[in-house]
Amino acid sequence: MRRGEIWWADLPPPTGHRPVVLISRDEAYIYREFVTVAPVSRRFRGIRAEVSLGQEDGLPTSCAANLDSLTTVPKSSLQRHIASLDTEKLQAVDSAIRFALGLET
Repeated sequence: MRRGEIWWADLPPPTGHRPVVLISRDEAYIYREFVTVAPVSRRFRGIRAEVSLGQEDGLPTSCAANLDSLTTVPKSSLQRHIASLDTEKLQAVDSAIRFALGLET
């Protein structure tokens, strides 16, 4: 497991089974039981706290990672690796996180 990977995950209701983007730093996947993820949704609102994803990212349809909805889940909820984001897309995720958390200067 590495930051920027997309995995199928079983999230608590009402979210359920869906793709997530791994957000925690790489070391967390070695030592931590719980990790931070961003859920992926087919609903795209076009806001700065979202990053559009699609077939070029290993997903079957157009969708978005929602960085307003960061959540911490047990590693055991991560079921299957789908793909890994490229550097440019991961930088977009970083920017969306800064916006979502009000960390922009």
